Amino acid sequence: MPTKSPAAPLTNREPGVVDPPRPQAHTARRLRPPRRVVPRLLAGALLAVFLVFFVLPVLWLLLAATKTDQQLVHDSPLSFGSWHALKANWHALTAFQDNAVMQWLGNSTLYAVISLVITLCVAIPAGYALAMTEFRGRHTLLVATLVVMLMPTATLVVPLFLELNAVQLIGTMWSIILPYAFYPFGVYLTYIYFTTAVPKDLLAAARIDGCSELGVFRHIALPLATPVIALVGFFSFVANWTNYFLPYVMLPESDQMPIQVGVGSLLSNVPSFNPTVGELAIERPQLALATLLAITPVLIVFLFAQRFLVSGMLAGATKE
Repeated sequence: MPTKSPAAPLTNREPGVVDPPRPQAHTARRLRPPRRVVPRLLAGALLAVFLVFFVLPVLWLLLAATKTDQQLVHDSPLSFGSWHALKANWHALTAFQDNAVMQWLGNSTLYAVISLVITLCVAIPAGYALAMTEFRGRHTLLVATLVVMLMPTATLVVPLFLELNAVQLIGTMWSIILPYAFYPFGVYLTYIYFTTAVPKDLLAAARIDGCSELGVFRHIALPLATPVIALVGFFSFVANWTNYFLPYVMLPESDQMPIQVGVGSLLSNVPSFNPTVGELAIERPQLALATLLAITPVLIVFLFAQRFLVSGMLAGATKE
């Protein structure tokens, strides 16, 4: 019995005509324009703006210290001068007022380090107490800390001057160290860290085991607070190192100046900015070299503390 062949599919093709190959799905997706082109272009534009406004001035400052004053004016802004000019600028800068620049750097280091130690000894326990304990006036104290933190530093100079003058501390290093040591922003950072990143159940378990409140803070809370300690320490050091107005008002003697006030004094001895300057003249490349010396300690501290800074900034961002 003959078998029937399967029915041919219905089609409108003419005999001998072959259908063109259909494109594969992945080929079609490859031909589509990527959706992330615009965000990448925006990110590249932002990086270019950052390069122009932040990196290029620092690069110019680095290269300016290697030039003479004439080369700084007439040569390309981003051209390298010479090592001989850098050495000559260094000798001229250190010869200003019998190596006053190094004394200013030493003063800044002394003021910033002592203030930093006092800040850490006060801000960390204060933030812990605000976060972990309940007492009368706690909310008022926290609000006062926030208000003082939001006030510009310049608005507090006159009250601080009158207060320190009443106790006869004007012109001493304590007129700089004591106001620097009061750092409300560090108290607030520590308060936020202990509130969000440290579980209270862990501290309660230590108290149940017989640990005193001081022991809980010393053996449990303080080791867990390493990121915020580094964060508070870095911000406090930078604020102390870069403060200009307060030392300018409190310290009348040149040998007591920190480096920020000293750079301002150098600026007034540059003939291009002050035509009436006499024998104590400083050229612009030497001023650029002094500026580099002023920002180098902050850069070094940042490079060593950046790992702790990142963990401190992210602490408390998520909860398990």
